[in-house]
Amino acid sequence: MSRIYFDNAATTSLDPEVLDVMMPFLTEKFGNPSSVYSYGRETKMAIENARKTVAKILNTTPGEIFFTSGGTESTNTAIHAAIRDLGCKHIITSPLEHHATLHTVEYMAHSGQAKLSFVKLTDKGHIDLNHLQELLKGSDERCLVTLMHANNEIGNLLDIKATGELCRKYDAIFHSDTVQTVGHYPFDLKNLYIHFLNGAAHKFHGPKGVGILYVNENIRIKPYINGGSQERNMRAGTENLYGIVGFAKALENATARYEQDSTHIKGLKMYMAEQLTANFAGITFNGDTFGNSLYTVLNVSFPMTDKSDMLLFNLDMTGICVSGGSACTSGANSLSHVIRAIYNDKPGDVVPIRFSFCRHNTKEEVDAVIEKLKELV
Repeated sequence: MSRIYFDNAATTSLDPEVLDVMMPFLTEKFGNPSSVYSYGRETKMAIENARKTVAKILNTTPGEIFFTSGGTESTNTAIHAAIRDLGCKHIITSPLEHHATLHTVEYMAHSGQAKLSFVKLTDKGHIDLNHLQELLKGSDERCLVTLMHANNEIGNLLDIKATGELCRKYDAIFHSDTVQTVGHYPFDLKNLYIHFLNGAAHKFHGPKGVGILYVNENIRIKPYINGGSQERNMRAGTENLYGIVGFAKALENATARYEQDSTHIKGLKMYMAEQLTANFAGITFNGDTFGNSLYTVLNVSFPMTDKSDMLLFNLDMTGICVSGGSACTSGANSLSHVIRAIYNDKPGDVVPIRFSFCRHNTKEEVDAVIEKLKELV
């Protein structure tokens, strides 16, 4: 059996079209964008054209888009800037966030730079917006609200517009980790109340090691990385030229294909959910699987047995790539912080598996995985 890759929320394969536009910048167009001669001017222009492409797709201005090394750097930059430069002394987040957010806000709290509050979850694992309003209303300090748009493990979607409006009402700074949704949904940043938003190219068939941070033009922040005037004095360091060019092309392709790809991928998710329900007793789906949920992610818990205990490992041995949570916890036996949080630390004896799909996946692959699971479980 050839390898089946169902871990696209961790990373996606590089689109050959994206590689094609990157190649000249890996070979003959190698100039440093900060150099004043023609080689440098040529590469500088490529970066600015990429910025314009990204800004147009997200319906914002090029001056609000900054290229970074990925989602983690973008998140760190936003959180540090909100505390240091924008007067936020109270961070409101959720226990479901990616570690890029959780570890950063915990550091801020432990070092005494900000108070930290966690918003409650609903029974389906969504953010309780009523509790968020209570926290905002009851805060004596200016708040930073940092909540992810789509959870990378269970797929639950935040109502980003309603969250933004609550932040507007209470003069809070709003950052959303949109790594799982940029390139997967249309964005209209001009009509959202949001200060920071991030993306990572490798989640939508672009290269690894490149991301964006959107910084709303109405705020002024200082750099997180110092040492050079790149990115309009906002991020020091020679630009990841071919990565930036690849980011823009991948986002362009994802946007052009959104209707057909989202329909195809959601069909696979629903088909797999049906097949799992029909063939395995005692399974449960984690999160709001059939409601307000990311179309690429399906998270299912198998009852813990002698056979299912090593399920991730055994699937890997047969060439099937899935994960137990985020890429950070893949292969680990302990349950992830997200699964623990949605079950109030009482998930029971289960083996959660995250299947995440992309446009290259097929129903035949789903059928093959179901057959292999029947043998293993």
